[in-house]
Amino acid sequence: MVINDVINHTPENLSITEKTAKIDATGMYYKDLNSLLRSLDANGIENIEIHNVYGQRYIGTDLDNHINIDIYGTPGNDLGSFMKGTNITVHGNAQDGCGNTMDHGKIVVHGRAGDLVGHSMRGGKIFIRDDAGYRVGIHMKEYLGKRPSIVIGGTAQDFLGEYMAGGVLVVLGLNMKEKVHNARFVGTGMHGGTMYIRGDVRHLGEEVAVAELNDDDYNILGSLVDEFCSYYGLDAEKILQSKFNKIFPVSSRPYGNLYAY
Repeated sequence: MVINDVINHTPENLSITEKTAKIDATGMYYKDLNSLLRSLDANGIENIEIHNVYGQRYIGTDLDNHINIDIYGTPGNDLGSFMKGTNITVHGNAQDGCGNTMDHGKIVVHGRAGDLVGHSMRGGKIFIRDDAGYRVGIHMKEYLGKRPSIVIGGTAQDFLGEYMAGGVLVVLGLNMKEKVHNARFVGTGMHGGTMYIRGDVRHLGEEVAVAELNDDDYNILGSLVDEFCSYYGLDAEKILQSKFNKIFPVSSRPYGNLYAY
């Protein structure tokens, strides 16, 4: 394998041991970094560590193979967009658009994330240890039997689950002093999928309702919380003892009357 013949990189930026590669991304242009990742993927690398990441965007975009990427630093927007099977772990915070239109795979963030987490996500899982920004799960959908999932350990901002069409969105509120989420317009335009919120929500959109969880809900929630806690060393049983609310859409066509004659 001669990676440096495939991409123009100095030896100091890249080291390879068997099927593991380490990249020093200091000062690297995002296009060069992503081109290098695709070359490593195509050459059979299974594990990649990227150090000194400072805002390079599109990391992991459109990677197809089941490789593992560990990111040390703060990746830029659209981390893992259009991703098809890669597992990404961020040892820090993530910016906007994490998991944008993600098909399958997994993103685990050991920090917080910005706006638009899981935008139009149609498969895979995203786990955020701390808070997330606005419009988490917007246009999230189920696609060809795939059921995407997002778990937020802290809380999220306004328009959580906006226009959500499928999948599962969990907000645990582990860092809240009160048991009320202050996000406004939660579930606005939601017409599919389910949200499980630990604690109460101050302001819901008109298109959703609240119910208690049934046995099937607890099975789904329990599995996701167990996995979430396995990444962050938390106690799933303790979290699941708290009150959760199920938020679901009241109509599959909430705005249908706006277009009907």
